[in-house]
Amino acid sequence: MRKTIFLLLALASAPVHAAERLAVGTTFSHIFEQGADGQWHGLGVDVLRTLAARAGDSVRFKLYPWPRALAMVERAQADILVGPYKSPERLKLFAFMDHPFYRDRMVFYARSDSNPPWQGDLAALKNRRIAAVRGWHYGAQFDQVRPLLDISEVPQLENGVQMLALGRVDLLATNQRNSTELIGGLHLERALTVLCPDITQLDGYLAFPRSPKFSAVRARYNALFTEMVRSGELARLGARNGVLVPSGDASARPSGACTDKRDKP
Repeated sequence: MRKTIFLLLALASAPVHAAERLAVGTTFSHIFEQGADGQWHGLGVDVLRTLAARAGDSVRFKLYPWPRALAMVERAQADILVGPYKSPERLKLFAFMDHPFYRDRMVFYARSDSNPPWQGDLAALKNRRIAAVRGWHYGAQFDQVRPLLDISEVPQLENGVQMLALGRVDLLATNQRNSTELIGGLHLERALTVLCPDITQLDGYLAFPRSPKFSAVRARYNALFTEMVRSGELARLGARNGVLVPSGDASARPSGACTDKRDKP
């Protein structure tokens, strides 16, 4: 254990040229957001500000459509991608941190007056119209069954929510964290409901370009972040932001158990 801690500290203190780091992503509720006043907030913002300060860097944030943010980091036009899930394809394109910083429940939403045959078997949905957000990863099982499904890709989550509410699709594949606040803001809480069980649960990461020139900064940030995870600092930041973190710390887990509202009186 002492040797491991010493190695982490050595990596964290290794000389790396201080710089302004550009972190990009799209709006993720409670993870990466910019308020109307221009202020940035969310767990990803808090984590990156902490890491940059300890590395002697500064950090700048920018929002883009998700496919563009992915492309920018893949092409080394930005330093850090905020929040991607891992997939076999993305592992070839990005250098992920060793530890995730949040966990998402991937779920289906349906209209409250419908009765889709969802009991965890994706193949049973082959005759249902499903909206999915372009560029999102929904897990290995979803990818495997995807060719059998009738999927309409939408550019933004809000487009999928509106399509579902209007009856243009039967189901919306999404994550619970992003969807709860959006559906509430559109006053569709009674019209739409989350289905059980979850499609899966996926962890979100910080990722760097795979270009060799980013190896040193990725190693330094990785060492600093590993210490945040081990010390419980990440769990505390997760609790403050209301985000589920994969630390096993119950205090950092907001309410969000899978409950189908249609089962309630």
